[in-house]
Amino acid sequence: MKTPAMSAEPSPPPTGAHTRRTAWLAVVLAAAVLGGVFVLYRQPEFLRVLGDMIWACFG
Repeated sequence: MKTPAMSAEPSPPPTGAHTRRTAWLAVVLAAAVLGGVFVLYRQPEFLRVLGDMIWACFG
């Protein structure tokens, strides 16, 4: 039984709708993460806890 020969050439990069969908998804995910960070930084209690956690690393 013969096995098919492996090609030394890499497969071409994805094109078309798949690439656009991936780029759109990355932008939406980045915007959601940045929005979440913005919401957390507007809460003074969170900043206090974050500062205490960072300070605990050095103390």
